[in-house]
Amino acid sequence: MTKPLTIDFISDVVCPWCVIGLRELETALERLKDEAEPVFRFQPFELNPTMPPEGQNIGEHIQQKYGSSPEQAAAGRSMIRDRAAHVGFAMNVSGDSRIYNTFDAHRLLHWAGLEGRQIELKRALFDAYFTDQSNVSDPEVLVAKAESVGLDGATAREILESGRYAEHVRAAEQAWYQSGIASVPSIVINERYMITGGQPADVFEKALRRIMAEA
Repeated sequence: MTKPLTIDFISDVVCPWCVIGLRELETALERLKDEAEPVFRFQPFELNPTMPPEGQNIGEHIQQKYGSSPEQAAAGRSMIRDRAAHVGFAMNVSGDSRIYNTFDAHRLLHWAGLEGRQIELKRALFDAYFTDQSNVSDPEVLVAKAESVGLDGATAREILESGRYAEHVRAAEQAWYQSGIASVPSIVINERYMITGGQPADVFEKALRRIMAEA
């Protein structure tokens, strides 16, 4: 008999460790497929809520935000690319890449959750930003990705133009901030247990087994 696992995956679509964390978590869940019945709920978190739509050069951004030198930033990107490759994800971020505002992406993800296509859209947006180097604040990119996972393009466009779900996203973000979430990915299991970071699959599996044993 499988045990239910409600998984609140708090993340941003321009967070590389969120890609890695999701891939590793999915590997762990595949190992537990005969024991666990997971339900994902992707929750919004903006790493850079004041980022303008045109974005910013990623090297410049990292230097301003974290004080990293160009050499440190390049080393960090190389390490992340290697981790991503290990989980089968092509991360093509370079020093010429840009980082973008993600609020509209989170609005579409909220809608995708209502339509039962949230995890598919999340994966598509990760691909768009990290692999294809697309502007995930561009409505045309967002509509195309929504359509690629079976969502209605006209509805997606109307959501983006109207501002629908903005209040839902802001309220959810604020609730997670107030609960103490300060970095992503943060993964809350059964609304009680939290695992943080892009952990290896073995770490996720061990944690999930312990949670299921206590349930």
